[in-house]
Amino acid sequence: MLQKLKFYLSLIIARGAYTGIKLFSNSSGTSFAGKTVLKFYPEFLSHCGEYITQKSITISGTNGKTTTSGLISHILETNNNSVIHNLKGANMLTGVANVFALNLAPFKRFDYSVIESDEAYLNKLYDYMKSDYLVVTNLFRDQLDRYGELATTASFIQKAIDKNPDLKLILNADDPLVTNFGTNRENVIYYGFEEIEFAYKTEKSNAPTEVFNCICGKPLEYSKQFFAQQGHYHCSCGFKRPECNYSAHVKVGKESSVLHVSYKGITTEFTTHLVGLYNAYNALAAITFALENHIPEEIIQKALNSYKSIFGRTEKRIINGHPTLIQLIKNPTGASEVLKTVDLNSNIVIAINDNYADGRDISWLWDSDFEQLKNAQKLVITSGIRANDMATRLKYAGIPQDKIIIEPSIKKAIELASAGSNKNEHITILPSYTALLKINKEKF
Repeated sequence: MLQKLKFYLSLIIARGAYTGIKLFSNSSGTSFAGKTVLKFYPEFLSHCGEYITQKSITISGTNGKTTTSGLISHILETNNNSVIHNLKGANMLTGVANVFALNLAPFKRFDYSVIESDEAYLNKLYDYMKSDYLVVTNLFRDQLDRYGELATTASFIQKAIDKNPDLKLILNADDPLVTNFGTNRENVIYYGFEEIEFAYKTEKSNAPTEVFNCICGKPLEYSKQFFAQQGHYHCSCGFKRPECNYSAHVKVGKESSVLHVSYKGITTEFTTHLVGLYNAYNALAAITFALENHIPEEIIQKALNSYKSIFGRTEKRIINGHPTLIQLIKNPTGASEVLKTVDLNSNIVIAINDNYADGRDISWLWDSDFEQLKNAQKLVITSGIRANDMATRLKYAGIPQDKIIIEPSIKKAIELASAGSNKNEHITILPSYTALLKINKEKF
């Protein structure tokens, strides 16, 4: 009884904390209420599962968590389900507590929860909340000062999986590091691409490709390698890419991608308006979950058509009258894939911070394929705390120095990029995480 009383008091405290921070701060309020609630009642999250009537889904991995969880949530809502979802990507315990505390009520129930979880916090989250599904997107080198090497990140996720024996896994078969999570488990669904075609000319990537060893110690061999370690791999010891339950052929275009998804003897075409191969993977993960849960194909396509990107994940905005595309960059593989899609006729702003949430180590800039920008036709403005470092990186990428402008103030950099009178002139903004947070607070 006392615990339930503390839980209900937590809901009241959360709303008070959220109201206060919105009144007296410019904060977006994605974690403050959750932080306050967990300080008052550390066991708060252990009660939240009672308010989900059907299924709980978690999404983790290095890249694509926010987009994949957003797509899954939107598909469920399009199917007339009620969903609780950490929409804005606050994915540590405080962010998860925040979304539950601000949305739950004593007699209110949701059909589904769709929770994006930071890889390092998934294990802790499962101490409090069980899940029916875990979708793992990929594992790339990311923020070495926070996560360490990939083996460390994989161990975080594996420990979480081990705590939840009834968990159904939806895994990216094209990533050899992700498929290992399915070893010796029965409830595993694999998705992946059989063929990838680009509807436009793509430059060969200059990003370093890491060599991954099989668990037996030998380097993996590839019959097809799509990007980074993603592809069709095998080893002489017998380890190989698993057969996919949901396999796809994709044609990646400048404005959209068309996926032909095959499952259970059926092939269906889906179109997503999210750009880039990396987003095609996110879409395939969401489609896999939806088909596995018997959501009609027409509902899935309707949701894909109406889905709007949020918070810097292929986010489209109008800034000072100019069409603007905002794409978060945060590690070598993700940044290199985003850089392939940049409109070289746009004014480009690259805003890099090195705050804790970005990762203090910015060596990833040198492993990212900024050479993709060497034919940029207009301004390339570097900004943020590491504006000078970014400008140096662009110089070595072959971008003429007379096109590079250093403006540490992110607001001023964007104002400079949007100063032209031609409103058909596009802007591309490539921010790190905390730079994105700052952009989100600014009014243009």
